[in-house]
Amino acid sequence: MRADTVRDLRLADRRTAAADALAGGGAVAVEAIVRELTDDSSPVNWRHVAPVLRRIGSTAFDPLVRALIDVPTEEARERVGAAFIRLGEEALGRYAAALSHPAPLVRRQAVRGIRHCDEPGPSSLRALLPLLGDPDGELAGAARDALMDRGRGLAEVLVPFLREIRRKGPGRARARALSVLAELGGESALSAEDVAAVERLIRVKSLDERPVALWACWNHWIAVPGGDRTGIMETLGLTDPRPVTFALGNDIVDSDGHDAGTGSHEAFARVFVTPELDGWTFVLGAWCDPCDEERGEDVLRLCARLSARYGRAQAYYYGAQGDGSAWLVAERGTVVRRYSETGEGEDELLTLGEPLPFERARRAELGLSPEWDAAQESDEDEEEWRAAAFDLAPELAKALGVSPLAIGQDTRVRGTGVLALTPYGAARGVPTGAYRI
Repeated sequence: MRADTVRDLRLADRRTAAADALAGGGAVAVEAIVRELTDDSSPVNWRHVAPVLRRIGSTAFDPLVRALIDVPTEEARERVGAAFIRLGEEALGRYAAALSHPAPLVRRQAVRGIRHCDEPGPSSLRALLPLLGDPDGELAGAARDALMDRGRGLAEVLVPFLREIRRKGPGRARARALSVLAELGGESALSAEDVAAVERLIRVKSLDERPVALWACWNHWIAVPGGDRTGIMETLGLTDPRPVTFALGNDIVDSDGHDAGTGSHEAFARVFVTPELDGWTFVLGAWCDPCDEERGEDVLRLCARLSARYGRAQAYYYGAQGDGSAWLVAERGTVVRRYSETGEGEDELLTLGEPLPFERARRAELGLSPEWDAAQESDEDEEEWRAAAFDLAPELAKALGVSPLAIGQDTRVRGTGVLALTPYGAARGVPTGAYRI
């Protein structure tokens, strides 16, 4: 089998013929492909050959294992590894057997191979369990991640084995087994002893914990002056509060926020209610989004109710990945302003009330008319304002009170934060997951 045949995989007009020739070439074709993968000067990319190796099947397994061990450079090893882990379901049995290979690199790549399979099956995932306690921390972590990523549909099969590890060890595997249990089944998968241990750890860490900025990829929060957490939760209809650390509350909010906008109600199931921070209490989570299509009007109504009780209430959205800003400000039972600038086509339909003094001042700083006559603005002026408003929510929150994105070690704290269920969570349950405490 000539090297030219392998290299033809790069060419669209020759790819099909070359792939067919190599797929029927068996061990000879594998030898030619591996030779190209291990040659740093070869133009062949692993993406070119991986589909062909998958078609060849188990014949490719042992040559790729030998290449992983023998390749002279790290670049070549990465190319071989990328092809090796994509052999597919037909290689599952070989991947499982390779989990006991004497070379740690081969064991790690075998774990990745199982993780890359669409349907790894219970036997392959069970084979990963002993690796949770492997002395090679990278390998043990890879096994944990593979179980968390591919084990959701097989939780009923895996949970009993993981609970057994929690009870009997080995000791090195117990912490990772707990993470997998939490990811696959949530609290219901944990034993009463494990739940008590987690709650005890939260209490201990909360004793001397200092606040940290509550940053997520997508930030949504309601801000209320004062520290009446019980009354705020009652007004919002939040239930089942449970103490959490700042790290845990923020990690959960960040994780749930990644489901926002996907149509999954799990994103709205719970919120982190902070202790009183510099005179303000914050409720964080996608459920608080003032510009969400499903949540927007309810957030408006709830902020009006909060402001009737506490004088003021605000709701914000800020996309820390350049995804825009939105704000809603209510005073004495009335929403005085709502504005959204997220790049979505319906943003303008959310606008309520007159611009806030802070908005007018920012426009003046930009050289724009504070009066904001959109009908008379040029396209350039409108674009300049939109660009500025995209990142305005954190600054506006600080100007009107306190921003949870800017709290820190010196922030005055009163009380303990809690994780609470929204009406969505109370009715439908919460997502599972393993989080930082």
